[in-house]
Amino acid sequence: MTRITLVEGDITEQQVDVVVNAANSSLLGGGGVDGAIHRKGGPEILADCRRLRAGHYGKGLPTGRAVATTAGRLPARWVVHTVGPVHLPEEYEERAGLLASCYRESLRVATELGARTVAFPAVSTGVYGWPMEDAARIALATVVEVVDGGSELTEVRFVLFGPEAYRAFEHAAGQRG
Repeated sequence: MTRITLVEGDITEQQVDVVVNAANSSLLGGGGVDGAIHRKGGPEILADCRRLRAGHYGKGLPTGRAVATTAGRLPARWVVHTVGPVHLPEEYEERAGLLASCYRESLRVATELGARTVAFPAVSTGVYGWPMEDAARIALATVVEVVDGGSELTEVRFVLFGPEAYRAFEHAAGQRG
């Protein structure tokens, strides 16, 4: 049985097998969670990302997909990078599907690596502008759907930066029962 937990904190400090990075398509670092993971994880992560860009992901990682690298100096084994969609209300249905895909694909990659514990940020809720309450609902519903379908994972942890994010995820979890 997979436990789904919520914590308010810093994703770069999580002692888990996989930390999920809310990356941009370049995979070469950025702001928010992406910048924090690259800064704390060190140059090994960037080197792995550059190798990915030089190979299969020459045009960048498509939105909704996920790929793994080393975790460098993070207290995790791997980083799974996923590119969330920018929130555009006029394209909600398609983009909500892409946001769900970020969680689904990240769990698929983590499972393929043999991970047992995974820590997620609130993908797309920063500069990409996804409303926190809706993002929480999509994230939790997708993770529950995946782990209920059978999973070797022991824990999926949502690491939420700040009380507003934590409350939104707590409320979405309460709505799910």
